[in-house]
Amino acid sequence: MTNTFAGHGRAYLDGPPRQVPGFASLHRIVEMLLAERVPSNGRVLVVGAGGGLELRALADAQSGWTFDGVDPSADMLELAAETIGPHAKRVRLHHGTIAHAPTGPFDGATCLLVFHFIDRAERAHILAQIRQRLRPGSPLLLVHTSFPQTEPERSAWIARHAAFGAPPGSDPALLAAARDAIGTRLTILSPDEDEAMLAEAGFGQVSLFFAGLSFKGWVCYAE
Repeated sequence: MTNTFAGHGRAYLDGPPRQVPGFASLHRIVEMLLAERVPSNGRVLVVGAGGGLELRALADAQSGWTFDGVDPSADMLELAAETIGPHAKRVRLHHGTIAHAPTGPFDGATCLLVFHFIDRAERAHILAQIRQRLRPGSPLLLVHTSFPQTEPERSAWIARHAAFGAPPGSDPALLAAARDAIGTRLTILSPDEDEAMLAEAGFGQVSLFFAGLSFKGWVCYAE
């Protein structure tokens, strides 16, 4: 790994704890909810595994689980391979989209902090592909940005999202640029739309388990 990428990787790993309210507890909650259904020797699919923070946290907590992580970024998977460290024998990393993930069957799946980077049509495809890979009754846990898409609520939530992730005393011009980027570059749906997409993909018992400012998290189960 080059020094340039190493620096980028460290910056990435520092990002979620700074940008996501409640991030320190998020992986513990995800592991706890997975463990309600995933057996002690279960197999878990991690969609958007780049960086490896989620994989490391789950592997730390569950010594009997094995993991398949998929991500379209080879660089981020390289970082994940370093992050998971001693758990490498229980983790298989796959470069590509959900189509490159093993067919399973899996006992559970996660997709954390990913969907706001993906357009609506691709989300539907990913959810359908995850469902095909899960045993009936298996849990899927998702966390991403989600808030009302009608004004003035949408603009208010964008401003809050930008403000939380910015260092204290940030230049107002930089905050304005951040708000514009969030509003134009991310794909953000309302919570009702997110829940409807889960139902359409074949997931039931959809429950909100996490809400941290602009971020929402759901647990649901393959029907």
